[in-house]
Amino acid sequence: MSGMTRMPVSAKAMTVCTVVALVVVTAYTAALGSSGWLWFCWVVLGLATLGVFATRE
Repeated sequence: MSGMTRMPVSAKAMTVCTVVALVVVTAYTAALGSSGWLWFCWVVLGLATLGVFATRE
């Protein structure tokens, strides 16, 4: 993996939070049924995570 820079701590934390949130929302959907607001919030979190990667140096 030459040429790849190390991921900043904030970007790594956002990625972990996004993946954990995806697992939680998916589990909630499987157990109790779909919630549009949960999926909407997860999409917003995912876009914020992409924004962190887009703006990093």
